[in-house]
Amino acid sequence: MRGQAPQVAAKPLVPETPSDLSASVIDTHAHCFAGRDDSRYPYHPDGPYQPIEPATPEDLLRCMGESGVDFAVVAHPEPYQDDHRYLGHCLEVGRGRLKGTCLFFADRSDSLGRMSELVGEYEGKIVAARIHAYAPDRLPPFGTPELRSFWAHVGDLGLAVQLHIEPRYAPGFEPLIREFPRTPVIIDHLGRPFQGSPQEYNTVLGWASFPNTIMKLSLLPERGEYPHRDIGPVIGELVERFGPDRLIYGGGFGAKATGISYHACRERVRSYLTHLSAQDQAKILGGTAARLFGFDQAGTRDGA
Repeated sequence: MRGQAPQVAAKPLVPETPSDLSASVIDTHAHCFAGRDDSRYPYHPDGPYQPIEPATPEDLLRCMGESGVDFAVVAHPEPYQDDHRYLGHCLEVGRGRLKGTCLFFADRSDSLGRMSELVGEYEGKIVAARIHAYAPDRLPPFGTPELRSFWAHVGDLGLAVQLHIEPRYAPGFEPLIREFPRTPVIIDHLGRPFQGSPQEYNTVLGWASFPNTIMKLSLLPERGEYPHRDIGPVIGELVERFGPDRLIYGGGFGAKATGISYHACRERVRSYLTHLSAQDQAKILGGTAARLFGFDQAGTRDGA
C-alpha cells in the first residue's frame, strides 16, 4: 500500500457546501432494526444475519441529540434485503434529520422500477443505492448489461452508488466508475483495507484519482482486534489521497449505543485527523456529507 506515491486529491464532483451547514455533524452510516420480535417488519429469509435487539430511529435520534449529531444517513441493512418498509418508517420518524440508502439487486427484473418508486415516494430522502461484494455468494453480476443498467439508473435518479466491498472485488467496479463520472461513488468502511492484500487494496486507493469517488471513514477496527494492524497509517493515506472534500465519517450507533458511546466513536475518528485544520476536520465530520447528500436546516436537533 505504501509502495506507490500518494496521489493528489482530485477536485470534488459535488458543489460547495452552504455556509450554514459547513459545521454540521453528520453520521453517514447508521443501521436501524426493528428487532426479531417485531412482526410488522420481518427480516428477509435471504438476509445473512438477523439482529435480535431493536436499534430504532427513535433510539438513533436520542443518541444524536445527546452527542451533538445534526443529521444521519440510515444505511438500509441486508437483513431486510430489498424490503424497505422499515427504512420508510425510519425516514418518517426522522422528520428531516434522517435520510437513507436503498438496496436493490441488478439481476432482478423489477429492481429498477421499484427503485424509482421508492425514490419518488420519499423524495429527497433516498441518497444512495448500496451494492455488496464481499463474499462469493454476495456479489453483483459483474460485467453484465444488467449491472451497467443498474448503475446508470442510479445516476439518472440523482443517487450515489454506495459500495460495500472487499478489495479483491474492486476491479469489477472500476469500468463503471470510469464510464459514469457524474455518478458519485461512496466506498464504505475504508474500503476494508485489512480484508485483502496490499496489492488488492492498491486498486481501491487508486480510485482516489476519480473525482466522483468518496471514501467513508467508518467501521474502524478496535485496537488489538484481528488482524492486529494499526489503522492510523491507512487513514493517513486516505486523507492524503482523497482529501477532506471527499471524506465522510459514519458509525457508532447500535442496539446498545448511548449518547456517550456514540460521541466516543466520532471522537475516535477525529483522533486520526488532528493534523488537519479545524475547517478540514469539520468537512470530514459533516460538511462534505451536507454537500453530497443535500441536507438542509429543515431538520433540527429538537426534531422540529
